[in-house]
Amino acid sequence: MIITAANIVNELDHLNKNVYYNYIDRSNRNVIKIARIERPEGPIYIKRGKFTAGADVSTAGEISISANMIWRVANAIQEDVPLNIDRIVGASYNTRSVFESLLAYTPSFYVTYPGRIENNVSASKIKAGHKHLIYLPANPHQEGILREFKTTKVISEIPSQLAIYESLAITQTSPGGDRGAIDIEVERRHAQIQIALYLIGRQLGFKTWIAQNDRSIVYNNQKLGEMEGIVISLKDQQLLMAYQDAVKAALLIDCIWFKNGKLMPAVMEVEHSTGVISGLSRMKNFKDRFPPFPTRYVIVAPDEDRKKVLQECGKQQFRDLNPLYFPYSSVEELYSLCQRRNLKGVTEDFLDCFMEKTV
Repeated sequence: MIITAANIVNELDHLNKNVYYNYIDRSNRNVIKIARIERPEGPIYIKRGKFTAGADVSTAGEISISANMIWRVANAIQEDVPLNIDRIVGASYNTRSVFESLLAYTPSFYVTYPGRIENNVSASKIKAGHKHLIYLPANPHQEGILREFKTTKVISEIPSQLAIYESLAITQTSPGGDRGAIDIEVERRHAQIQIALYLIGRQLGFKTWIAQNDRSIVYNNQKLGEMEGIVISLKDQQLLMAYQDAVKAALLIDCIWFKNGKLMPAVMEVEHSTGVISGLSRMKNFKDRFPPFPTRYVIVAPDEDRKKVLQECGKQQFRDLNPLYFPYSSVEELYSLCQRRNLKGVTEDFLDCFMEKTV
């Protein structure tokens, strides 16, 4: 089961709003009170302080657990796998310990202390573990109380998996593009994801088409359109030679993977700023001008846009695309894996592990 922000918010919304909750770490003498929750995906507003039962907290200030943090944690949850929220969100959010504690009061989450492997020059040894949560939906506990789960699991604490980008220079979007004048940082993020998709494709043995209005992006001192494995002309692709209307429809599609001149593993639109409809429409326009062919039509978008992606992909006019959702976190997880490991022999089905069906 894929855990979503909506799943988490639903669980937290069942907690009693009139109760003061303790932190997991009892050395923190403050308590937490849920003020209000915005469905379906947050934010969650709480009050915290040294309140006592029956105290008037109406004048206490509210702070929020953001939808973005909820999504970051949701993407990391796996059943029966210890979860360290501090490692997931780092120092990015000052409500992370509040969020961790409230989760532990829901029936499916327990507090656990897995052993950890400590490596030194000569040997490894198992030491007492740090506080984690563990998701056990098949073994729920009573709502509104903390329960510890004794585990025999041992974890090896490795550094966070980072997706590292080299220097990137954005030039003015060439005429013919439809993104218009957008913030340079938005444009930069869009380009970084395109580059990650290109580098993933190269690792997996694919050739990559990059939208003609993005080919002048300079990455690591080289134009993207001139890099190894970039498709120079769609008209020269064996699959498309006989379908010039399809070629014209594909010119502004952000990324297309080709394999061995015979396969097209994915057609992808990166939707960081322009709205999901435009990307779906471009892919639909291409599909309608190309004979039925096995491929993936994919919307690549930020994790926090998941609700919008699923809503737009589910519209009747796009259902024949069977669109998939490739969240940024999954793109960068796969990209990081490609950076650290020389992947070989993986099948295209491997890609499906990183994408979500939308219909």
